Amino acid sequence: MTAVDERPIDKVIGAFESIDVPDGIKCELLRGEIVMMAGPDWVHNLIVLSILYQVPAERWYPVQTQDLAIPGEASQPQPDLVVVEHGAFEGPGRLVPAPAVTLTVEVVSKTSADRDYHTKRSMYAAGGIPAYLIVDPLAARCLLLTEPEGAGENAEYRVERTAKFGDQIPIDALGITLETSRFGTLPAVTRHRRP
Repeated sequence: MTAVDERPIDKVIGAFESIDVPDGIKCELLRGEIVMMAGPDWVHNLIVLSILYQVPAERWYPVQTQDLAIPGEASQPQPDLVVVEHGAFEGPGRLVPAPAVTLTVEVVSKTSADRDYHTKRSMYAAGGIPAYLIVDPLAARCLLLTEPEGAGENAEYRVERTAKFGDQIPIDALGITLETSRFGTLPAVTRHRRP
């Protein structure tokens, strides 16, 4: 017989928000689970920086280390990059509501592939975030997901567009075409099987 934790989710959120996270560690709340991971590596950071520089600052705020609040979810993810249109969220606060976000970006690491391709995919779709870009330096490709629908763990993006590193990928939600030729790669220690 398995014991079920019936504490209200607000206690989980309270516990999560009271954690003293050491420097260099990233901490997220993903569907009631507290996930801690080491800080990103150089290749990861340069990919995020390359994307950030391609987002027009006159209209968009491309922000790193920003936590999201997803309605109906016991989650407070911290995407690698969040893009919010000027005026969509004025703050203050640590949490940006998902409906104010136009694009989230996750850069896959050898320990984050399942979360990035599955958990966060349905989580960001449930939040109604119009576009979710997964950049995978282990497979040297990007997956752009658009047109979210549904709720909870059954939420999904209806449209997928894949591009190899070196290809351009249109991100219609931002009105830009993303150049990927400068994205670095990582050796695939254990090759994952993802879309």
